[in-house]
Amino acid sequence: MKIIFKYSWIYDDQFRQGHKSVKSKPGYKYPSQKEIIKFKKELEGLWQKDGTKILEELSDITGLKWKEEKITCYIVGWAMPFSDPLTIPVYKDLEGAFDTLTHELVHQLFIQNEDRGNDYWKYINENYKKLPFNTRIHIPVHAIHEAIFMKFFGKERLDKEIKIMSAYEEYKKSWETVKKEGYKTIIKKFREEFKSL
Repeated sequence: MKIIFKYSWIYDDQFRQGHKSVKSKPGYKYPSQKEIIKFKKELEGLWQKDGTKILEELSDITGLKWKEEKITCYIVGWAMPFSDPLTIPVYKDLEGAFDTLTHELVHQLFIQNEDRGNDYWKYINENYKKLPFNTRIHIPVHAIHEAIFMKFFGKERLDKEIKIMSAYEEYKKSWETVKKEGYKTIIKKFREEFKSL
């Protein structure tokens, strides 16, 4: 599986126009095409160093296979990052962008295997029913992402990610659950739910 990094001015213009219609932080300027393309090249270069290992490890951790040969990762000036279509905004911190991309790829791996996921999502919804939906769905995502951090990047970078995500209450609760139960335990349960499918 390969990630294709792409800048589409047509796609980006939707976010640019949407950004104009809302109040942004004082002094914030939507990145120019030149700035976005420069960032795309930088992120692409960083991904080329470790990306293949990350993709293989995500498959190994989950027991799920990548079903698409390639995924297009759209780079835009500003947006909340999301997994489908895979979209990453310009970041000041290139490592942060890399980590966000990894997070969204965990979602993408689940999307590619949705036909196998009913038992696991039933398990998530029953065992974490008191938590908000967005928190529930991020428990396995964060557990898997923690495994990636610990294997490739270390605890300091993991702690940085958790601190950033703590600004969002539902993500904060998800990380708290992962810390309480342990990422290895959550991944083990994940694989048990999928093994018979």
